[in-house]
Amino acid sequence: MSTEDTTDAEARETLIDLAAEFYDQFAAGEIPRMDLPTRTKSNIEYDPEKKVWVYGDRTSTRSANSVSGARKLLKASFTIDFLANQLDEDRSSTLRELYYLSESWNNEEAQFNSQDESNNLVEDLEIVTGATREDFHMRPEESGAKVMGPLLIREQTNRGDRDIHCQKDVGQGGYQIPNDTDTIEFLDNDADFVMCVETGGMRDRLVENGFDDEYNCLVVHLGGQPARATRRLTKRLHDELDLPVVVFCDGDPWSYRIYGSVAYGSIKSAHLSEHLATPEADYVGIRPQDIVDYDLPTDPLADSDINALESELEDPRFQTEFWEEQIELQLDIGKKAEQQALASRGLDFVTDTYLPERLNEMGIL
Repeated sequence: MSTEDTTDAEARETLIDLAAEFYDQFAAGEIPRMDLPTRTKSNIEYDPEKKVWVYGDRTSTRSANSVSGARKLLKASFTIDFLANQLDEDRSSTLRELYYLSESWNNEEAQFNSQDESNNLVEDLEIVTGATREDFHMRPEESGAKVMGPLLIREQTNRGDRDIHCQKDVGQGGYQIPNDTDTIEFLDNDADFVMCVETGGMRDRLVENGFDDEYNCLVVHLGGQPARATRRLTKRLHDELDLPVVVFCDGDPWSYRIYGSVAYGSIKSAHLSEHLATPEADYVGIRPQDIVDYDLPTDPLADSDINALESELEDPRFQTEFWEEQIELQLDIGKKAEQQALASRGLDFVTDTYLPERLNEMGIL
């Protein structure tokens, strides 16, 4: 099933079909089971054609032939029932609420021991059904990610449709990205490109300096490791509006992985990589070369940073001439720098000099 156009009725049907499979297995005298891709790092593969992370061929089975396996299927059955009823009633809930709601279920064995356990089960249901948690009306806690720029949208809400311009109708904070960004319709835009920004401080600097207005830029605040909704919106802006996407992060290995999750997908959500990732996204900075060229204030690389950089040299996502050169340079200089380090050259340097020069080099401006 396509995650692009799943209706509530279709999402509910996938859940009921899964429950029916358990029943049919019982009726046939078989031990109930649920087969899933093995969700480990060793079973994640980089698809060079699609340029995203996907699951490999190895599978694991949730089977009732053990107490542990039976308990997992019991929890799955209770969760399926809850989600199907939720869709029937056109309600929604958070992942956190699901964890607490399980305490009201009339079978203690079906109750979750931790939120990680309930989160993982919802992901299992996504994989098995081909739907997404948003299709089930499940949402995470608010990520706080926002958009600022020349974009007119129509957002579907439970109070009706709202037309919102992401500059004229919002304050300095911008338009807050909803959990299900497929409820947004793009009505009009004057944007030339999308810039995903890691930190709130840098996002605020770009907006205060009017970068979004001067360069017709949609500034998307990632808020650290980006939430699914942020990555999905970024992909839609690229695919549907044909807008180039660039990512602006700190200059350290952990931020390079933030770029990687935007461009290629994350290991945790590999089953949704084609739905969330934007392989065409490019990295604007901070580069190790910037640390050298602008003599930026830095911190020394910790052992964990060095290990992460060396790991990235073996990561297919970073096996390009650009990344190999930059990572080798960073290991050589032994330094890392934050986005805000550009302020050492003045508060306007990032918007007047650094970004225009980099974006020109990249062919964006």
